[in-house]
Amino acid sequence: MRSGYFKQRYSDLLVLTDSPAVKVWTLVLLVAMAAAPLVLSSFVLSYVTIILFTLVGVLGLTVLTGFTGLISLGHVGFLMLGAYAYAIGVTRLGLPPELALVMAAVVPAVFGLLVGIPSLRLHGLYLAITTLAFSYIVTAAILAGGKFTGAGRGIMIERPTMLGVDLSSDQRFYWFCLVVCVLCVLVTLNFRRSYIGRALVAIRDNDIAARTMGINLVRFKLLAFLVSAALTGLAGALMGMYLSIVSVESFPFLLSIEALAIVIVGGLGSVLGAVFGTIFIVLLPEVFSSLVAVVGGRLQDLMTTSAHEIKSVLYGLAIIGFLRFDPRGLRGIWHDVRHAWVFWPLRY
Repeated sequence: MRSGYFKQRYSDLLVLTDSPAVKVWTLVLLVAMAAAPLVLSSFVLSYVTIILFTLVGVLGLTVLTGFTGLISLGHVGFLMLGAYAYAIGVTRLGLPPELALVMAAVVPAVFGLLVGIPSLRLHGLYLAITTLAFSYIVTAAILAGGKFTGAGRGIMIERPTMLGVDLSSDQRFYWFCLVVCVLCVLVTLNFRRSYIGRALVAIRDNDIAARTMGINLVRFKLLAFLVSAALTGLAGALMGMYLSIVSVESFPFLLSIEALAIVIVGGLGSVLGAVFGTIFIVLLPEVFSSLVAVVGGRLQDLMTTSAHEIKSVLYGLAIIGFLRFDPRGLRGIWHDVRHAWVFWPLRY
């Protein structure tokens, strides 16, 4: 009968998981995800692809808000920087797609350092407003960029040939997004369990106590912004490839709210919660639209004419609902379900 979990070596504390069942189910999930394009329709495959590159961007916000506790409403600004860095690198500078993809992570990371400087003195609402202002500055700069940035017209791009693989087909682009997403998840998990990740969590819990313990707040806060912006810029480049056009209209402010909703709904500071939250929030408007189609009537017409506003309302309701009834998010609910399964019929 299971009585608890005991660690006898320091190395046991560093492994991602010591459960054989988790390893087996993870392998099964990866095999199923790799085989998904062979059985899924193009419509369903498009949604799974959206979930994958959205998850990459959410991991960036998880590092910043979930691990470090720094609230950001300017997530869409880093998305735009990543998308435009890739598009400009390929179409204007003639860079290889591989180098342009690296550029899509480096350019937002540099700007992340600049945005992170105010975080050394600002907290909470003031930092959120600062990051929000940054996203509007990025938008204004792109619109004023003329032919170089495409201004309001945007930049048309084609899906490239990356590392010798043609990504023009939806299936190959899905596999590419899957590889990038899995790598980003592994990087984030290992980043969280490193001494840097533990320092960020200490800053989130109490920055004064963290500084007393010898943690350099300047270094680690700027590092959190750098890593977060790099992951988000990578997601922006993938999003631009998927849409085949990079324009300001493709990156509305609602994307920042969507990312924040995913982090809250999934569970703050949890990579597994980021996965759950991404699936939930991305599919929420589609599920709601399907329910409305069944009901029909005037509500269906409203969904057609005011889809953007209804999506905002759904995100707001999701945030309020989870903050009110279960602030731990979907990750907390999953923990309760797993706990009940393991210890059944006991209630503790």
